[in-house]
Amino acid sequence: MRMKPTSRQGYAYFEEMTTRWRDNDVYGHMNNVVFYEYVDTVVNSWLIKTNSLVIPSGPIIGLVVETRCTYFSEIGFPGVLTAGLKVNRIGESSVQYEVGLFSGQEEKTAARILFTHVCVDSNSKKPVKIPDNLLQSLKSINKD
Repeated sequence: MRMKPTSRQGYAYFEEMTTRWRDNDVYGHMNNVVFYEYVDTVVNSWLIKTNSLVIPSGPIIGLVVETRCTYFSEIGFPGVLTAGLKVNRIGESSVQYEVGLFSGQEEKTAARILFTHVCVDSNSKKPVKIPDNLLQSLKSINKD
């Protein structure tokens, strides 16, 4: 089923970012792979700010195992975008984040991205249970 645009009120955490010259492709809008750079930035920024994971040298890391992006409108340089973050689903060792990217002050998402992390031991890369401190942080942005 195709995702539909959502509004800002559906997200729990926000970061404002400035688009960069290099974000644009030859068509004058943000290249689709660049959307994932902003998603990776907001998720990892939130993890660091909440002390949920020690990046990059902690005993547990989050590996991306699945992504999905649905585009609704263009974003490009120059511009400001806001990334809204929430948690859709928490499993034993995995979490599905949702990031809504908003262009400027628009109320509806320009894109919605699903982003799944699996918690793994940083040495063995084997899945591990979500640590309690991370679990509590995840629950704080779980909007469902």
